[in-house]
Amino acid sequence: MAITLNFLIGLLFGLGLVVGGMTNPAKVLNFLDFTGSFDPSLAFVMGGAVLVAAAGLRLAIARGRPLFASAFELPRRRDIESRLVGGAALFGIGWGLVGFCPAPAVSALATFEAGPAIFVAAMLAGMAGGRMVASRAPAGSSAPVPGE
Repeated sequence: MAITLNFLIGLLFGLGLVVGGMTNPAKVLNFLDFTGSFDPSLAFVMGGAVLVAAAGLRLAIARGRPLFASAFELPRRRDIESRLVGGAALFGIGWGLVGFCPAPAVSALATFEAGPAIFVAAMLAGMAGGRMVASRAPAGSSAPVPGE
């Protein structure tokens, strides 16, 4: 049941990205172009997403525990470190250069165009490379392997 529900939620999320225009790199790049052909419409898409997420979070916390798990898995760390800042910067640079970020790029695979496929392949290769580098960190290093 949990897998089916997660699949349907993911499908709804992907559909929202498509309808909102987040899978169109030209629209995203126009949103980021403050001095040229600025298109503020994606701000409404993102604002709507924040409102829905905030309402969902409030309902989930009021429930006390998730539907399909024994407890919420919340981040324990609250410090800001160089890896976090560097990752956010790389994300922003990549988004600004090509107009894709991970979820919209995966949703755009449904268009069967080369751009999203190349982006997703490069993203997966980068994730694998990042895991390899992190797993080879010297003993005693504070760099945990991503995903663990």
